[in-house]
Amino acid sequence: MKKIGFIGTGVMGASVVIHLLNAKYEVTVYNRTKSKTDDLVKLGATWQETPQKVTEASDIIFSMVGFPTDVEGIYYGEEGVFKADVAGKILIDMTTSTPSLAGKIAETASILGASSLDAPVSGGDLGAKNGTLTTMVGGDQDTFNQVEEILNVFSGKVNFQGAPGSGQHTKMANQIMIAGTMTGMTELLVYAKAANLDVEKVLDTVGGGSAANWSLTNYAPRILKQDYTPGFFVKHFVKDLNIALTEAEKMGIDLPATQKARDLYESLIDKGFENDGTQALIKLWWNN
Repeated sequence: MKKIGFIGTGVMGASVVIHLLNAKYEVTVYNRTKSKTDDLVKLGATWQETPQKVTEASDIIFSMVGFPTDVEGIYYGEEGVFKADVAGKILIDMTTSTPSLAGKIAETASILGASSLDAPVSGGDLGAKNGTLTTMVGGDQDTFNQVEEILNVFSGKVNFQGAPGSGQHTKMANQIMIAGTMTGMTELLVYAKAANLDVEKVLDTVGGGSAANWSLTNYAPRILKQDYTPGFFVKHFVKDLNIALTEAEKMGIDLPATQKARDLYESLIDKGFENDGTQALIKLWWNN
């Protein structure tokens, strides 16, 4: 079996690594905060101190970090992935990042004799824990075919989308949709509470009809429990929506609803809630 490297073991990355370990893959890990890899090492992963050393020890290297600047550092930094001999290796960035950076990594990888895929995911912390992530892949079809079995270890759905950057474009489409469901779910709760309705009964009712959606099912119950722990950070969602709006501008399209959702989440950051989960949007209305 191929040796796997995994760079970035945060909320979702750690769960992905656990699935890979359970599937009996040999996994080498790196995270800026080493303590976040301690439990993975106990489960059988091997720690390396830089992305370069992870790359040198692996055949297939995954990365899953926060921002495009983090991706740049991991791949192009002083002890980054591209400081290793990557010839013959496959590089898979699962970060939600920019299509242009995905294209840059693909070009560099090709020059150095490697292959790369952009493979952002959707499903949040629950999808990562349950191994049911939706994985959207851009890059070379033959490279995708080589790793599809591995991607299926932690995914409920894996689809190849096209050329480098296509996975990132698909994730932007996904985030645009989520922006709408999150604002709709939040305003539903605000309205129901203001109307003095039994909010739990309302959720049970509308969740059984055409208003049903993932955000309503997974985040509304957390809000009622005042659970704002991050399955997906507010600061990362704002990053994603800004990427989506930038790409939309490049294509000459206007997305006013997505712009409004971005503005609402930026207001949430202004109030100091950037490290909460996206369900914390309700805090703009409810003080709980």
